[in-house]
Amino acid sequence: MRAPATTEAAPPTDSGDDLADLAGLPVRPALHPLRWAAGAVVAVLVAMFLNMLITNPAWKWGVVAEYMFAESIINALWLTVRLTLYGTVIGFALGVVLALMRLSQSPLLAGAAWVYVWAFRSIPLIVQLLFWYNLAILYDRLSFGIPFGPAFVSYPTMELISPMTAAVLGLALHQAAYAAEIVRSGVLSVDQGQREAAAALGLPWWRQVRRIVLPQAMRTIMPTAGNEVIGLFKGTSVVYVMALGELFYRVQVIYNRTGDVVPMLMVATLWYIILTTLLSVVQFYVERHYSKGAVRVLPPTPLQRLRSTAGTVLSRAQRRSPRGGTT
Repeated sequence: MRAPATTEAAPPTDSGDDLADLAGLPVRPALHPLRWAAGAVVAVLVAMFLNMLITNPAWKWGVVAEYMFAESIINALWLTVRLTLYGTVIGFALGVVLALMRLSQSPLLAGAAWVYVWAFRSIPLIVQLLFWYNLAILYDRLSFGIPFGPAFVSYPTMELISPMTAAVLGLALHQAAYAAEIVRSGVLSVDQGQREAAAALGLPWWRQVRRIVLPQAMRTIMPTAGNEVIGLFKGTSVVYVMALGELFYRVQVIYNRTGDVVPMLMVATLWYIILTTLLSVVQFYVERHYSKGAVRVLPPTPLQRLRSTAGTVLSRAQRRSPRGGTT
């Protein structure tokens, strides 16, 4: 004989009144005491640092303001920017060629690129600069013509390799060795199937690299490349050994004459901070451009973050204000 079927009671459901009561409950944000304590400590340290900068007369902020936009400082800054620009453009252009050579199937090309990277990463930058600056000791004339044959044109080395040319050559060739490894790592980060699919479609090799490989590799290249450019901008101070009037050399000349060492170093520091900040902003937007297709939502720009923060603060103020303006 079959047992009578039993029916299970349906789970209770919230009525509309219960939901309304829950909706009326105040929402209290979670407390984070450690976060507030850490923030207070950081705020105190920042306040102490700012107080030290403002109240200590040894900084001589009047001297800093006097030389900050002096003509000699601006000219030296412009030379520093030019050295950075030339070193970056030539260095990364040569670095791309070296990276492709290292990835080549030709043992000769790959070996030559490896030797170049090994040599220029092993020799300190200041030694390379001094070598190019004193190239006339080894060769009094530079000739151009058929290899191992007659020369068509010949120039005195002292006239052809000026201090500015030596600085650009040293910075660019040194940067190319590091740029080659940065570009090579970016190319290797691209899925091999992308290149195989491009080859299956019959695309020429150069078009595969230019339209498929490099745009995807830029997502890996840009963060490290940005660091290298910023490092090169600050590293241009090494050319002071050739008596080139870049920013750091000009600051040294001034404080050796006036004795205001700390204020003049602060002038150089402030300009380095300003230019490095601008380079970081450019790096952010370039990275954001090449992240298209890799992330669902692009990272917000500083202006978008400011608008979002202002909107959040305004909405919180409106919620806290009495409704309808009455009590």
